[in-house]
Amino acid sequence: MRWLRRLIRGAMLGVALTGLGAHAAPPTVDAVEPPHWWTGFATAPLQVLVYGPGIAQARVRVQGSGLTLARVQRTDSPDHVFLHLHIAPGAVPGPRTLVFERGAERTTVAYLLKARAPGSAQRRGFDGRDVLLNLMPDRFANGNPANDTLPGLGDPADRSQPGGRHGGDLQGITERLDYLAGLGFTALWLTPVLENRQPAYSYHGYAATDLFRIDPRLGTLDDYKRLAAEARRRGLGLIQDVVPNHIGDGHRWLAHPPARDWFNPGPPAAALTNHARSSIRDAYAVSADRDGFTRGWFAPTMPDLNTTQPLLAQYLVQNAIWWIEEVGLMGLRVDTWSYSDAGFLARWAARLRQEYPQLGIVGEEWSLNPLVVSAWQQGSPLFGDVARSQRRAPADATRPALPSLMDFPLHDTLRRALNEPEGWGTGWTRLYDFMVNDRLYGDASRLVLFEGNHDVPRLAPALNHDPALQRMALAFVLTTRRIPQLYYGVEVMLDSPKAHDAFDGFRADFPGGWAGDASDAVTGRGLRPEALALQQWLRRLMTWRQTQPALHRGQLTHFLPRDGTYVYLRSLAGSPSVLVAFNKGDTERVLATSGLAPDLPAGSRGTDILTGEALDLTTELTLAPRSVRILELERRP
Repeated sequence: MRWLRRLIRGAMLGVALTGLGAHAAPPTVDAVEPPHWWTGFATAPLQVLVYGPGIAQARVRVQGSGLTLARVQRTDSPDHVFLHLHIAPGAVPGPRTLVFERGAERTTVAYLLKARAPGSAQRRGFDGRDVLLNLMPDRFANGNPANDTLPGLGDPADRSQPGGRHGGDLQGITERLDYLAGLGFTALWLTPVLENRQPAYSYHGYAATDLFRIDPRLGTLDDYKRLAAEARRRGLGLIQDVVPNHIGDGHRWLAHPPARDWFNPGPPAAALTNHARSSIRDAYAVSADRDGFTRGWFAPTMPDLNTTQPLLAQYLVQNAIWWIEEVGLMGLRVDTWSYSDAGFLARWAARLRQEYPQLGIVGEEWSLNPLVVSAWQQGSPLFGDVARSQRRAPADATRPALPSLMDFPLHDTLRRALNEPEGWGTGWTRLYDFMVNDRLYGDASRLVLFEGNHDVPRLAPALNHDPALQRMALAFVLTTRRIPQLYYGVEVMLDSPKAHDAFDGFRADFPGGWAGDASDAVTGRGLRPEALALQQWLRRLMTWRQTQPALHRGQLTHFLPRDGTYVYLRSLAGSPSVLVAFNKGDTERVLATSGLAPDLPAGSRGTDILTGEALDLTTELTLAPRSVRILELERRP
C-alpha cells in the first residue's frame, strides 16, 4: 500500500537523521494552518496542522508565554503533524514561536496571536432586516485586468467560453459598492473566493485547492478585507460561501493526505454521490443508500472529505472561524450542506454559534420537499430523526444547530404559481396551500427565500420575460415572511438559457463590468426601457423596505385567493402594517375590503409605496390588470 510505503520511508529517514546528529538538515516547514489565531475565544484549545517533508520526525516545542503545547499528534503521513495547543486565559496578543528540531538543527516559525476586534463575538448576522445579494465574482466586474490570467494556476481567462474564467474580481465588486448599497441591498453573498488551482472550469470556486488562500485571479487577502471594510462602511455585510463537503482534486491533500482516512473512497473504488437527499429522512431507506449519498464524491474532480475524521473536523471548524474573524464576516452560506456527516454538521454549526451567537449561517439543502429541508433547522420538530435513521449515534449527536436554510421548496412553488393559469390547486392557490408547510420549521422566518441564484435559471426567462410577473415574484420575495435574497442582474432583467443543465448560462457577465460592454447597469447606458423601469421600481421597493419593521419581523396573515388575486398582511405591534395585493388577471379587480376584516381595521387608509398614491380602504381596493400593490397602512390611534 502506498501509504504504508511512505510510512516506512519516513521511519527510515528519521533513523538516518538521528544517526547524523549535528549534521542533520533543518526541518522544512511548508505550511502552518491556521496561519495565525486570536486570544479571547470561548474555547481555548487550538489545533495546528504543520506540513513539510518528513516533518513528523521533528521534535516540537513552543516559545512564548500564554501558549503551551499540550501534545503532538502524528498520523500515518510522514509529512504532516498536528500540534494541540492551549491558549491561556488572559494571554496577551503578540508573536510566539514554534520550534522544530531534528538532531542539532532547528527551524523556527513565528506564530501570531491577534486580539479580536471589539464586539467580534456579538456581531450581527443576517435576518429579516436584510436583503441578500448573490453574485459570482468572476462574472460581476473586472476591476484589475492584470490578474485575469496568472502563471501556474491554469484555466486562463476567456470570455468567449461560457465555462471559462471571465476575469471578474474583488476589486470590481468594491468599485460598485455604492451602486449595490443604493439599490437597497444590505448583505453580499459571494460564491467561493478561495484558490481553485484547477486546469479548467475553475471560475465557480467550488473546488478549493487551498482553504486559507484567496484565488489570486480574484485578488489578495488584503483585497478581500478591503472589500469587507468598504462594504461595512456602506451598511453591507459580507457572507462567505464555504464548502465543508469536498475540495478540488488540485489540492495537495489528494496526493499527500494528512491522514489516510482524510477522504471518503472515490472513483473507481466507490461511486459518486447518488444525490439522494431524501434518504437521510426516509424511514425505509437502507444504510447503503444513505452512505451512498453522504460518502460519495460530489464530482470526479471534487474529492469527498471524510468529516467523521476528528482531526479534519476540527480543521474545518477552525477554518470557518479563521475567515469570520480575519475578514469580519456577517455570516456563512454553506454549500452542499447535507452531503456531509450529520453529526459533524451539528457540531460544526454549534461551535460557530458558541463563538458568534448571532452569526448568520444558511445551508444549501437543494430539495423541493419541505420536510427534508426543515429537519436541518434549529428547533425543528423533526429533531432526532437523522440519528435514528442513520443508526449511528444518539439523537443529541445530531441536534440541528443551523439557524437558516435556502428555501428551495417555496422558490420552486412561487415560480410554478406565477407560470400557470389560475385554477383549483394552481396559480395563487398553489402558493397559498403550500404556505401550510411553514409549520414544519423551527422558524420559517429565518429561511432565505430567493428569486434566483447561480444554480437555477434566471428569473426573466423562467417567467417568459414577462415584466409584470417578474415584479410579482420580486414583490413576494421581498415582502413575505422570509429573509429575501436576489441574484445579481435581476434588476435589469439579465437573461439566461431556461434549460436546467445550462449552469454557465445562468452566470452571465454583469452589464458594464468590463471595458467595452455594450450596456452598463450602473449608469443605465444601453439598457432597454423596461430594464431601466424595473431597476427604478426595485430600488424604490428595497430602500423603502429598510424602514419597515413589519416586514423584518412581523406576522403574516393571508387570504384565500380569488379571481386571480392574492392578498396578505404583515403586521407588528407598534409599527405600520403592510398590505400586499397581487392581480394576475388581465382585467381590473375590485376587492371588497370587508373580506379582509378584522385584520384590516374599518376605515383604514394606506399609501401605495410604488406609486405614492394615497388610498381610502374603507370599502374597496382596486387592482390594475397584472399588477401588485404594496401599501403602507396608517397606524391606528
